[in-house]
Amino acid sequence: MDPVFLLPLISLAACCVLMTITFFIGKAINNFSIVDMAWSFNFLVIAGIIWLMTDGFEPRKAIVCGLLSLWALRLGIYLGARIFSHINREEGRYIQLRKDWAANLNTKMFGFYQMQAGSNVFLAIPHFITAQNMHPELYPLEYIGAAIWLLGIAGEGIADHQLSRFKKDPANKDRVCDKGLWYYSRHPNYFFQLTLWVGIILFSINTPWGWLSLAGGLSIAYLLFRVTGIPMTEEQALRSKGAAYKRYQQTTSMIVPWKKLKEAR
Repeated sequence: MDPVFLLPLISLAACCVLMTITFFIGKAINNFSIVDMAWSFNFLVIAGIIWLMTDGFEPRKAIVCGLLSLWALRLGIYLGARIFSHINREEGRYIQLRKDWAANLNTKMFGFYQMQAGSNVFLAIPHFITAQNMHPELYPLEYIGAAIWLLGIAGEGIADHQLSRFKKDPANKDRVCDKGLWYYSRHPNYFFQLTLWVGIILFSINTPWGWLSLAGGLSIAYLLFRVTGIPMTEEQALRSKGAAYKRYQQTTSMIVPWKKLKEAR
């Protein structure tokens, strides 16, 4: 079978198996939040499959697999540390899903886990394509794309670290994090996740069929703005922080930090 089709199929099978195992672990420990960590580490598995099964230009393949692995490790370790710091208490979004899906929780949650496996493979499409590009030199846009991709990984990591440090301080209990990057944007982690995808798109665009990376970027933007990202995060923040978060919403930009930058001018 052509690697173009074989790579996604093998990756989907691996991710579905891993998500099935994760589902039963989550059920056993009564904490379905671990799906977020598993989703991140699935990209590390996909990077390994790409490395072993593609024969594109080695430096290009090394960048694709290296940056994808770096992002997956960084995000997976961060989420794992956060989840296991309160493993006996499920995260707010999943507490809400338990309420919403109470009539058929296990079936719906299992389906949700498998959908996450599917999203892993869908979002990896530009990586599958680009790693098979045999053009024997890197394009200028690939250098630019790789730099922006790395900037996105670093910025997302800084934002997550700042939030984690803020939450660990007992003095900040019930307060809204408005320090560091969070002073300028309510969701700097999502801002840099979108930045990361700009880098992926630029890196992929010169590869045949590389325009398909636009689908991944647009899908991430849709999920962040309309589905599981900002809407669920802000709903949970309003439930837990109330009026303090409403004030934060009024003074800080959702993603792009134009409000505070405008004030600075």
